[in-house]
Amino acid sequence: MTQALESLTHPQTQTRTPETAATFTGLRCKECGAEYEAKALHVCELCFGPLEVMYDYSTLSQVVTRKRIEAGPKSIWRYRPFLPVTSDTPIDVGTGMTPLLKANRLARRLGIKNLYIKNDAVNMPTLSFKDRVVSVALTRAQELGFTTVSCASTGNLANSTAAIAAHAGLDCCVFIPADLEAGKVLGTLIYSPTVMAVQGNYDQVNRLCSEVANTHGWGFVNINLRPYYSEGSKTLGFEVAEQLGWQLPDHIVAPLASGSLFGKIYKGFNEFVKVGLVEEKAVRFSGAQAEGCSPIAQAFEEGRDFVTPVKPNTIAKSIAIGNPADGVYALDIARKTNGNIEAVNDTEIVEGIKLLAETEGIFTETAGGTTIAVLKKLVEAGKIDPDETTVAYITGNGLKTQEAVQGVIGEPLTIDPKLDSFERALDRARTLERLDWQQTLV
Repeated sequence: MTQALESLTHPQTQTRTPETAATFTGLRCKECGAEYEAKALHVCELCFGPLEVMYDYSTLSQVVTRKRIEAGPKSIWRYRPFLPVTSDTPIDVGTGMTPLLKANRLARRLGIKNLYIKNDAVNMPTLSFKDRVVSVALTRAQELGFTTVSCASTGNLANSTAAIAAHAGLDCCVFIPADLEAGKVLGTLIYSPTVMAVQGNYDQVNRLCSEVANTHGWGFVNINLRPYYSEGSKTLGFEVAEQLGWQLPDHIVAPLASGSLFGKIYKGFNEFVKVGLVEEKAVRFSGAQAEGCSPIAQAFEEGRDFVTPVKPNTIAKSIAIGNPADGVYALDIARKTNGNIEAVNDTEIVEGIKLLAETEGIFTETAGGTTIAVLKKLVEAGKIDPDETTVAYITGNGLKTQEAVQGVIGEPLTIDPKLDSFERALDRARTLERLDWQQTLV
């Protein structure tokens, strides 16, 4: 898998109408403000700060309307003017426009009124929100001339990169920690990429990938393509605003790994306000982490404006990033929006998975269990107004992390193919249900 570097920074120029012209103008450092061309670059050459995509909001205001968006494809590409690609034919595998469900039963259980679940557990093609960011990153990778793509992943990103690369006909090599859940490993291998299982945690995997990116010239979606990749998460903000009838919620709760998802939902809401698609509104942002890897939550609790790296030790492997690249930005967003960042233990994460499943019929992975457990914790602490319109983001499917709930969800009742055997088993099941209910009242 070799890479010709000649065309990496020079996408082909095409004649475009105002409606299809690229609306992004380059990259800007989030720290010092230095500006760069829209090439495969993710770190400022002056201060080493992270780069993000700039847009021409004046042009966006002129060409984007609610009607135009609603007439677009039933995928993230209905928001193409807000995404950093030049192609009129981006990689579209049906990613996005996932359900926003009114979670009435879960809301009643928690004691609140207006709760919604943004359900990316059914996102296409690999059942996590990572399909959004990868679709954008690989479209941009093709525009920049890459033929081999890669990533450092805790599982979901590897699934997405391998699947969407296969669809696009790109060579793919992904890097994962060697101790990932079996479902995530299988869910990557099925697409026939090269998979490197590294004996180390995610932060060690990421450091290795930075070296590989520098020496092999591959397109790493979350390294040298990161500014473009991360913009895909904005679509989780766009969709919620559109699905709520072109208005913003009062409060969102989302998982925190690197902190990028949190920041991009915030950016997405602000962009819709900036171009006049929704009215400005104060939205509170609250983040969820696992206690076994909670560097952002620890910093929030201690009032620090910096994040101290930790060594991950939790079942929530998809959000187990000990040195979060966007942690300080997540802290800033939570504080300036009057939100919170909380952590929950592994037992609470499993209970969160079960709670969402038994109330709303959604089987989420450990990241979603973390989000629901933190949502519950915030409600119990009086940090969510019962009347607020609250959206909880579920970012992945529970079929990927079955190990987390094995042994804690019961077993089938084995019976003979006879009516009396069924009746005895049914009676036992009802007795156990009554006992469980009585215990919840104690």
